[in-house]
This record gives sequence, C-alpha cells and structure tokens, in this order.
Amino acid sequence: MAATSVNGDAQAGGRTRFSNGDARPSRRRTAAAKARARAGFTFVSPAMLVMLLLVVYPLAYGIYISFFDTNLLNRWDFVGLKYYAQSISDPGFLKSLVITVVYAILVISGHLIVGVTLAVVLASDIKGNVLFRAVLILPWLFPEVVVAMIFRLIFDPVFGILNYALGSIGLIDTQVAWLDHPTWAFAAITGAAIWKGYPLVMLLALAGLQSIPRDRYEAAALDGAGRFLQFRYVSLPGLAPILGVAVILEFVWWFKHFTIVWLMTKGGPVDATNVVSIDIYRTAFQSFDFGRAASMAVIVLFICILFAVIYRKTVSDDEV
Repeated sequence: MAATSVNGDAQAGGRTRFSNGDARPSRRRTAAAKARARAGFTFVSPAMLVMLLLVVYPLAYGIYISFFDTNLLNRWDFVGLKYYAQSISDPGFLKSLVITVVYAILVISGHLIVGVTLAVVLASDIKGNVLFRAVLILPWLFPEVVVAMIFRLIFDPVFGILNYALGSIGLIDTQVAWLDHPTWAFAAITGAAIWKGYPLVMLLALAGLQSIPRDRYEAAALDGAGRFLQFRYVSLPGLAPILGVAVILEFVWWFKHFTIVWLMTKGGPVDATNVVSIDIYRTAFQSFDFGRAASMAVIVLFICILFAVIYRKTVSDDEV
C-alpha cells in the first residue's frame, strides 16, 4: 500500500510538474503576443491619428452641420432634416445630379475604352514600348489646374489651336467660341477629364494583362481563336477583377470632381456643365448657406456609397 501511495504521489507530482512547465511557455507566448500587439498599435497609431484628423473628423463635422442653419461662428439653429428635404425637392440640385451622372458615365467609359486599348497595345512587343509608356502616363502626372488651362487654351476662340487647325483645312470660316455653347462646352470638359484620367486605367489594365498566364493565349490560339476572340474570352475575363475596382474608384472620383469643370466653364453656359460639386460650392461659398451645402454633400456621399454597394452586389465575387 505504501509503495502504491508513493508511486501515486510521484505520478501526481509528475503530472503537476508537467502542467506547470507547460503553463509557463503558454503564459510567455501570451505575454509576447500582447507585446507584439502593443508594438503594432504603436506603429499604426500615427497613421490612425492622421486618418482621424483628415478623414473622420471632417466627415463627421460635415454631417453634423447639415442639421443646422449656421454661419459657422455664432449662429447654430437646429433645423433637423429640413435641408435634406429642400435638396431632394430642388429641381436645380436634381438637374445638377443628372448632369453629374452623365458626366461621370461618359468619363469612365472613355477611360475604360482608351485605357484598355492602350494597355493591349503596350502589352504587345512593339518597338519603343518603354518610351510609349512614359509618354502616355504624362497626363496623369499633370496637376488638374494645368490640364484645365491647357484645354481652355485649346478651345479659346481667338488663340486656340482647335480653331486654327479646323480653319486651316476649311472646316470653319469663323472663330467658334466652343466653351460658350452648351453642347460643345460639355464635350470639352468630358474630353479634358478623359485625357487627364485614362493613364490610371491603362496602368491597371496593363498590370492585369501581364498577370494573365501566356499558356491561356496559346491554348486559345490552338483552338483557332484570333486576336479579337483571345481578347474577348481570355483578356477581358482576366481583367474583370481589376476593371471592377477601377470602375468604383473612377465613379467616386469623377462624380465629385470640381477643378477641371470649374476652371474651364464655371458650370456654364446656362448651367450646361453645372455638376453637383459646383452647385455645392456656390451654395456654401457664394450663398453662405453652409448647412444646406453640407446636406447636399452628404447626399453625394450616400450616392457614391450606394453605387459601390450595388455594383459589388451586381458583379459576382469571382469577377471583382
């Protein structure tokens, strides 16, 4: 009995010593994990602080003042959803939304057509490929102010190169004020925006094309597919995830675009190019109706979020 008791105690002691030995490394691993977590938070905290100051705070403040009739100084009269109701029932604001949607759709379509076409060309083995890439990316590097000034000079009725070129070949015999005509002014700002933004889609599409395995094209060629069918059934499916993300980013960017349109036409003539960002600017800084302008901006934010959600739901996860 004594021997049995001693053996039992020894086994129990062994189990106890084993458990304690196993618990110590576990506690050390937990402490190390907590230390790494604290270190990680320390490293990302400056970026988080910048995001809070530059993104979250202005966004929250804009939503906050949309509920007030305020001059941002000493008058803060709570009006609730009054400005939202006024905005969605205002024909001028609704018209600017329609103009903005048309503008964004045309610009994004132009970016996709031009960007993907140039990406396909650059993905092929042509002489001077590197030089062409460097030249074609230049519009994206120019500031929007510079782009607007360039195109404003191009369409200038007196000094513009467009009138000179068309007059030289006999297509026009008088100076045409392109930016004073509603249709041509809208076409001008759309063309300027397409020229400015196509390099982003071009680079994304080029990266996507280069990531598609070559054996897919070889298999398609063996099946008798020409270049067009290879592009249709190999390149486009491979580009679908990248182009899906590009469409969302492009829509959000160009739906709220301001600089090029303002510098070229200031929303005219007769509000033909009065996109929603210009309408918000005028409401805030010309009419000094800051609460109403904030409500309009929140509506634009909601439209952009709604578009992104619907687009992601519409396009399957395999494609985006």
